[in-house]
Amino acid sequence: MSKTTLAIIAGASAAAGSAATAAILASRSQRKESPTATLSTDPVPTPASPPSPVPAPLPIPLRKDLSPPVNPTGVFQYGFPGPINDLRPNISTTSAFDRRTRNPYWVAEHITQASLCANNADRRHSYFVEDETVPEKFRAKLHDYFRSGYDRGHQVPAADAKWSQDAMDQTFLLTNMCPQVGEGFNRDYWAHFEDFCRRLTNHYPSVRIITGPLYLPRRDARDGKWRVSYEVIGNPPNVAVPTHFYKVIFAEDGKTGGDVSLGAFVLPNAKIDNEKPLTSFEVPVEAIERASGLEFASKLPMQRRKKLCEQVTCSLLVRDYADRQRNLAGSAPPRRVQSPVGSSR
Repeated sequence: MSKTTLAIIAGASAAAGSAATAAILASRSQRKESPTATLSTDPVPTPASPPSPVPAPLPIPLRKDLSPPVNPTGVFQYGFPGPINDLRPNISTTSAFDRRTRNPYWVAEHITQASLCANNADRRHSYFVEDETVPEKFRAKLHDYFRSGYDRGHQVPAADAKWSQDAMDQTFLLTNMCPQVGEGFNRDYWAHFEDFCRRLTNHYPSVRIITGPLYLPRRDARDGKWRVSYEVIGNPPNVAVPTHFYKVIFAEDGKTGGDVSLGAFVLPNAKIDNEKPLTSFEVPVEAIERASGLEFASKLPMQRRKKLCEQVTCSLLVRDYADRQRNLAGSAPPRRVQSPVGSSR
C-alpha cells in the first residue's frame, strides 16, 4: 500500500469521503497498470552493452570461539520492558489493549441472528467501569473522560450483546472504549454504521467484526510535511483521542471453507452528515493494516474472499438517537433511509 493511499485516508473527512474513495480506487488501478508502464519505459539492453554483473555480497566470517564481552539481554533480570499487549478474552468481546494510548488496539466480536434476537439484558443495569486486569498506571480511568468533551465510545456496541447481562456489562469496560466525538458521530453516523453491521446477519449466518482506533498523519499547511497529531485527555493527560476509527467485517456464508465477504472502512473521528454514503469510507483492508501495524486476514486465502459491498448494498438506515436508547432491547422505528441493505447482484 502506497504512502499516497494512507495520506488520502488520513485526509478523509465527512466532507471529502466520496473523493477519498475515488482517489483510493484510482491509486489501486494505477498500481495494476504500473507493470505495463515499467516495461514501456525501461531501457532495453543490447548485446553490445550488456549490464555489468552485480557481485555477490561477501559472507561475514563467524568465529565459533568468539566470546562476547557483553550481555545485552542481562537487563531482563530486572524485568522485560515490553511492549505488552493486554489480551482480554471475554464472553462478548476479545481485545488487545495499548498501554501507551490507553485505548484498545482492536476489539473483536461475533454476531448472529440468534445472538441479536435474544433480549436477556438491559442497558440501564450496565455501568462504565475501569478494567482492573490492566495495571493501574496504564489503564484508562473514568475521571479521564470527565468534562473532556468526548463520549466513552464503544468499540463493540452494547446492543450487540443483549443475549446476556454479563455479556452486555463487559462491553462497558473502558478497554472497550475510545474517546469519540459525540453529536454527529458516536450518537449518529457511527451508531448507524453499527446498525448496518447488525443488519448483515439478515444475509449471512455469521458476522465477525474487528473495530479499533487509528492515528493518521495530516499534511501541515505551513510547510507541507506530514505529521501525526492528536489530543490527549485526562488529568494528567493519559488517554489519546484517535483521529479515525476502522471496522474490518468478515461476513461468512456458514460453510466450512466457504466464502467470506470482506469489508473495510475508515471513518474520521468527527461529525459526519448522515446523508454521506457509507461507501465513501470503504478502503482496502491492506490500508488499515499498514496504518495500524496489524494484520486481519493473513490466513484468509484470496480465492475465498468476496468484496462485501459487491455482495450487499452498503448503506445506512438512519435512526434517532433517543429512539435507539429507549428501544435498545427491541427494534427502534426507522426515521430516514439511505437505502436498504440488500443483494446488489
